[in-house]
Amino acid sequence: MGLRHKMQRGDKPVLGKRPSTDKTLSQRLTTGVFHGIPAYLCAVVLLLVVLVGSVLFAVTVGSADLTVRQVYEVILFEWFHIGDPATLAQGAVHDIVWYIRLPRIVLGVAVGMGLATVGVVMQAVVQNPLADPYILGISSGASLGATAAILLGIGAFGSNSVGVCAFLGALGVSFAVIGLSHLGGRATPVKLVLAGVALSSVCSAISNFIVYVADDPGRFMTVTFWLMGSLAGAEWESNGVIVLVVLLAIAFFLTQSRTLNLMLLGDDTAITLGTNLRRYRQVYLVVASLVVGFVVYASGVIGFVGLMIPHVIRVLFGVDHRKLLPLSALAGGIFLVWADVVARTILPNAELPIGILISIVGAPAFVLLLVKKTYQFGGRPS
Repeated sequence: MGLRHKMQRGDKPVLGKRPSTDKTLSQRLTTGVFHGIPAYLCAVVLLLVVLVGSVLFAVTVGSADLTVRQVYEVILFEWFHIGDPATLAQGAVHDIVWYIRLPRIVLGVAVGMGLATVGVVMQAVVQNPLADPYILGISSGASLGATAAILLGIGAFGSNSVGVCAFLGALGVSFAVIGLSHLGGRATPVKLVLAGVALSSVCSAISNFIVYVADDPGRFMTVTFWLMGSLAGAEWESNGVIVLVVLLAIAFFLTQSRTLNLMLLGDDTAITLGTNLRRYRQVYLVVASLVVGFVVYASGVIGFVGLMIPHVIRVLFGVDHRKLLPLSALAGGIFLVWADVVARTILPNAELPIGILISIVGAPAFVLLLVKKTYQFGGRPS
């Protein structure tokens, strides 16, 4: 009688509270300055136009004094075979445009898109708006691999030993983070962060020890410059792999937008909706680590992109990952292209490591966001 009486009064079991939960999720997803599909589509088109324009401009900028006509004559010849092969298929102008400038610009777009996308995913995985691709120790793992390859000669990969060892270090740390987070019970966002911080400290300590005991100033300078990040080593062969990996990762995470949105509500709420986030969190962490590993392989350690770009897009368009992922990817590509342009031109006859430049420009802006609290994560002021 008691149960029937309650049902007659309209009460529902706990699992029947999905409408209120969906309403809560919907409210969190509608944060941001701009709302609606038209605003989102306009933003996508605008960012695509800006990205293409940035690439077309960046290829004309550099320390070599080349005219715009010289630059695009080479590009048109390589793409459409327009022009005289005797003058456009070889020479200093051809090599500068086709083998130096354009590959590094393409790499910059791929690296920026990859880091920004992984930043979005990491922040959802650990439910922390201050997370980025490196907070879980991936950066320190890559640094340890690179340091070992350069100073100790570890690795049998020829000229690619540094990049391959950095990739293996990043991937190894990602699996170690997953393993440590499961010790003593199921993995949680807090345990993932703590495991990442612990492994980051260990990897940094080992890297510093290697640098200390290896008395080789020349190789030490190589390690230092590589850890600062640079796009100078871009090549068409490796670019193809990096671009493919980044695009596949973006496509994969776009298919996971609903699950990433559920992560904003927490594990307990997601379970009531029939989704166990633990398995998804592991998969996302591995895929994100693979992306960072390939990026590190090609460009060294470049930080901050995955931390700052998602915050800016989230403030403008909210936390819905269906919008956040593609917009962050496009904005990340644009950001890194322009950062590389400045890095190549700010010093006469020299190149400023792009990691230093991004930190100098981005850190004050990030601090300003923290002070003003003008961003939100999961609909909650941070």
